[in-house]
Amino acid sequence: MDDYKDDHKDEYNDESSRHKKPGHDNSKNEQLNKYREKNTGPGEKLTSDAGLKISNDRWSLRAGRRGPTLFQDFHFYKKQSHFNRERIPEKVVHARGDGAYGEFELYKSMRHVTRAHFLQEPGCKTPVFVRFSNFIGSKGSKDTAIDIRGFATKFYTQEGNYDMLALSFAVFSVMDAMKFADFVHAVKPNPRTAVPQATVAHDNAWDYVANNQEIAHFIMWLMSGRGRPRSWRMMEAWPVNTFRFINEHGKSTFVRFVWKPMLGVHSLLLDEANIIGGVDPDYHRRDLHEAIMCGAYPEYELGVQLIQEEDQFKYDFDILDDTKLWPEEVIPVEIIGKMTLNRLVDNHFAEEEQVSFDPATVVPGIDFTNDPVLQGRSFAYRDTDYHRLGTGNINNIPVNQPIVETNLNQRQSDVRHRIDVDSVHYHKNSLAGNTPKETPPEKGGYAHYPEKVDGHKTRERPGESFFDFFSQPRMFWNSMTPVEKQQIVETFNFHLGYVKSKSVRQQVVDMFGNVDTHMATAIAESIGVNPPKESHVPVTKSSPALSQANTAYYPYTQKVAVLIGNGFNGKEVKNVLDYLHHCGVFIDIISENLGTVKGDDGMQIEVNTIFTSTYSVLYDSLYVVGGKTKNEAKFRSDIKSFVKEAYKHYKPIGVATTAASYFNNTNKNNLAGVVFAENNPNFKDEFVSAIAQQRFWNRK
Repeated sequence: MDDYKDDHKDEYNDESSRHKKPGHDNSKNEQLNKYREKNTGPGEKLTSDAGLKISNDRWSLRAGRRGPTLFQDFHFYKKQSHFNRERIPEKVVHARGDGAYGEFELYKSMRHVTRAHFLQEPGCKTPVFVRFSNFIGSKGSKDTAIDIRGFATKFYTQEGNYDMLALSFAVFSVMDAMKFADFVHAVKPNPRTAVPQATVAHDNAWDYVANNQEIAHFIMWLMSGRGRPRSWRMMEAWPVNTFRFINEHGKSTFVRFVWKPMLGVHSLLLDEANIIGGVDPDYHRRDLHEAIMCGAYPEYELGVQLIQEEDQFKYDFDILDDTKLWPEEVIPVEIIGKMTLNRLVDNHFAEEEQVSFDPATVVPGIDFTNDPVLQGRSFAYRDTDYHRLGTGNINNIPVNQPIVETNLNQRQSDVRHRIDVDSVHYHKNSLAGNTPKETPPEKGGYAHYPEKVDGHKTRERPGESFFDFFSQPRMFWNSMTPVEKQQIVETFNFHLGYVKSKSVRQQVVDMFGNVDTHMATAIAESIGVNPPKESHVPVTKSSPALSQANTAYYPYTQKVAVLIGNGFNGKEVKNVLDYLHHCGVFIDIISENLGTVKGDDGMQIEVNTIFTSTYSVLYDSLYVVGGKTKNEAKFRSDIKSFVKEAYKHYKPIGVATTAASYFNNTNKNNLAGVVFAENNPNFKDEFVSAIAQQRFWNRK
């Protein structure tokens, strides 16, 4: 890793390189330049926010050397009172997150279905900002909690901003926005104790699940590997809602979107996620920062699923039901473009914390459907940010500003930076020639699709298939490999093991007996309740796209821990490390002490991590080199601990010729995924292939 950093030191040290990306659309970045301020440097003087130069920023003004502080110390008052207001209300959900800038490039024109400008011409590039987040926990929780993730994208288009709010599951937890507050209340910490944090491993959450069974499909995703992604860079995302594309002729096409990561979809094990949450709660943030700083930019392809207006009732699910996915084998995903994240924020609060996403922020050519969840979301997001950000001027905040000209009649509110010099601020008017003028739809103005609506006011469900809670969860189960099924059972057991109410545990088992009888029976056995009385629904369909066994696998950006001491085979190790770098593998050199280790040929390697400050679970694979150190017994013990844990987690392990003594093939193991360099001229290739495979489920 250090060698790689040396090769790319300009990206680390040259501040301008954070903002200049040749060949990219820099329009948003250039807009932000006028807001960037540098407070430090030669000759810079400390001032107040009003420009007053400060002579003493260390001691308050007192009446006598040992006397009380004076009320007239305005500098202390201003400094402290501003500090008292540095925190704004955190998000009720999706509080913990991080973000990055980038661009979206269109592969193919979608002109035939939408008039949206950024989807017209192949090669069109649109600046974007993306925020990743966890749903349940507070800002101070952990990245690797078993949870659904947010993946919100703001497109800075030539027609104004377009916000695409996606989740890491293809389905949602409720069928109607009316129930969202209840769901959030149930999964949040107990209101009496404020415990537990960032998990559904408690009675309230599972009592809600058992008594609101439309959530069954969502829970299957949560209990699977999808609930604990290896990285935000390896996470699929769906907006879950059904939208409309509207073309220039006014024709409507139903659409759902999906982001597909170029590195494939990969997950942590339950055990890894729990341990990492303690030893490195910023694991996903750190991973995103490291990748972008090294130039290994996260990439995602955008796919669309399209249904013609006249075909909306031909499926065995309702296309407006967000607890149901559109199976890719039934409604194919058409890949239309790629997003690349290539720049980190300059200031986490100013940009990531103050960014606002709203599903009602759309552009001409994209419109709503009568999806009951979308209808509620189109109101809720902007309203909550009016409260959280404390102003009606949300889009005046730099990260939220569109890159196109804005002319509007809204005025005042908190934190108003615009200085509107017009004396007229209403529509219609004669004093300003009735400007700013409306724009007709044919010239780019937004117009809603004129859908015909009739019927009586009602609180009925939109269709009969909204009552089918278990067919798609059963399909999800049918789509899993035996390993994935076992992991789902184990994750159920982990969460339900914390539920004190036996009645709730029994209700959950009875509920998921409708998904799979054997699964529910195995869960019942572990949590001390009776097997389900009912059999699962008679659904045999599966969707191979749902299994992570069918995703892409690459060595690129997989993280390898190199466990090394002095006296290693210099030629052999250099050859391997050079090849790992060539393949884009991330490397940490780990030893007893920081400094350097020296090989048998005098080669020196910089140690950037010590055993005391890192853990095996933070790496995708190990390269065990061994060697000599001052404290030989501790060094060998540390290596054995790393190896034992990595082996238990099915990870690949490369073994240098100097480390063969750490491994013994016995009848208790088969060393699957352990690659030895000794007498192996193909070691490099075999080790990199093992790194790409990631897990060896046949290991014993």
